[in-house]
Amino acid sequence: MTLLTKVLIANRGEIAVRIIRTCRELGITSVVLCSEPDRGAFHTRLADEVIYIPGTTAAETYLKIDAVIAAMRQSGAEAVHPGYGFLSENATAAQAITAAGGIWIGPPSSAIAAMGSKLSARAIAHAAGVPTVSGTSEPVTTAESVISFANDAGWPVAIKASFGGGGRGMKVVHRAEDAAEALGSATREALASFGNGECYAERYLEWPRHIEVQVLADNHGTVLTVGERDCSVQRRHQKLIEESPAPHLSDDVKAKMAEAAVQLCCAVGYRNAGTVEMIYANEEFFFLEMNTRLQVEHPVTEMVTGLDLVAEQLRIASGLPISVSQHDIVFRGHAIEVRVNAEDPAGGRFTPSPGRLTSLHVPGGNGVRWDGGYEAGDLVSPFYDNLIGKLIVWGPDRETARRRTIGALREMTVTGVSTTIGADLQILEHEDFATVRHATRWVEQNLSFPDAALPDEIRQTSSDVGAVTQRRSEVQVNGRTYSVPRHDEATPSAGTVTVVQGGPPATQHGNRVSKTRATGRLLAPMQGTVIKVNITVGDHVCAGDVLVVLEAMKMESPLLADMDGLVTQLAVSAGSLVGPGDLLVVVS
Repeated sequence: MTLLTKVLIANRGEIAVRIIRTCRELGITSVVLCSEPDRGAFHTRLADEVIYIPGTTAAETYLKIDAVIAAMRQSGAEAVHPGYGFLSENATAAQAITAAGGIWIGPPSSAIAAMGSKLSARAIAHAAGVPTVSGTSEPVTTAESVISFANDAGWPVAIKASFGGGGRGMKVVHRAEDAAEALGSATREALASFGNGECYAERYLEWPRHIEVQVLADNHGTVLTVGERDCSVQRRHQKLIEESPAPHLSDDVKAKMAEAAVQLCCAVGYRNAGTVEMIYANEEFFFLEMNTRLQVEHPVTEMVTGLDLVAEQLRIASGLPISVSQHDIVFRGHAIEVRVNAEDPAGGRFTPSPGRLTSLHVPGGNGVRWDGGYEAGDLVSPFYDNLIGKLIVWGPDRETARRRTIGALREMTVTGVSTTIGADLQILEHEDFATVRHATRWVEQNLSFPDAALPDEIRQTSSDVGAVTQRRSEVQVNGRTYSVPRHDEATPSAGTVTVVQGGPPATQHGNRVSKTRATGRLLAPMQGTVIKVNITVGDHVCAGDVLVVLEAMKMESPLLADMDGLVTQLAVSAGSLVGPGDLLVVVS
């Protein structure tokens, strides 16, 4: 058996770049997909070939199975790597690509289906002897069913997307009166992100840590674990910072988690790379879900083991055995990964912040790695995930890794969009993180990210958000589209965000911040789609009331009134497309 020779990467951004680089090292030709907003994007500039798909949204492009199969056939690729997100945990896609003669770089469709529904996964885990948290065995479709479960299991409860992950489609409900709104929001997010709005309810543990076990399984009967990661630093149930190994976890608990992960893999006939996620509290752990794909945070595992997990994925998909045995895996030092997202953390809202990167300086130094999906001048599109890149830092011990990460973040500069760098620094420098006293709700309950005034003239124009940077020319050769590098340098457009010099920490590293002066004028903070309007003209509202819900970058953002008063103007309705700075509501 030999390695694959040509792979289609059905993804974009940072993960597409990551896969391209390993393909290059292994001598494998890389082909990437590209939507209209991604023309000229970084992943298209690096790939050997580019296949363009007409359309803008994920549903029109990267989630379109027929288009992926057509691109595979057009390019002559033998296999499809779905990355993470999009089709990566779609059993129908895996089956369709296999039926079309391609190789799916991931687990069999049967394993994806079994683990893809969290309801099914919980049942399989329970049968395999893996501890599970109490939850509903059937989907919840009404607020009454959520309330009934919570009354039996105890409040609070979490409503989760059955086919989701990454915190999307998950809402925590503390009171019966909030159940209907939370279920509606979770269903909408799940449908938008995963194409399926089915949700279930589960008991929500108040102060657990989030621990996950990396697994690899090949077609030769080998199933092994590659250590564990702590992913407890989260907001909106999405991870901000991850590390490996998990600190302050006994060897006995680690061994039992690894054993449970192997049991689960064997129970579903798992192949390729995957992650078994657990929640841990008081020396006990419970199965949370299985991600049947490569994780965003896989680099921290690579940093402490020296393994290339993408290379192992490609080996397994080629029919080759895993390159190492369980005994060969040696853990060295400690690694921390920080996600740098285009989000404004002011006020703890972490508002999506699409726009053009007017500058991007990434740090270097001993043990520092940057996995990014953009370069300076590139556009962070409002249509997709807002991850700019990941800073991964290694040290001989956790404290050294923590200090190095802080130093690297302080060296890093991003302008043109708001970023989470300031929030990441606040987390890493906090005594609770340094002494491992944090948990999954720690960021939201214990930290505050202050607002600061932003001058009116410093704002981003909607016309720039819709623009694209093109640094390659497209040519057709024998029916295939190739992207050829151009030597001209793109120049950032006018109208991009200017960094406020000086001022409080929240304004630095390109982080835009929210205005605090009450004006009664609700403006769109980003480009997006209005999915819900809670008021009509003439309604009386109070400061803090949710007036409009905006969806952007696969996330819902509630927009609040900044003063008490009457609604005198309503400029949008559900379904309206808006740009940053557009007037939505006036309260007088």
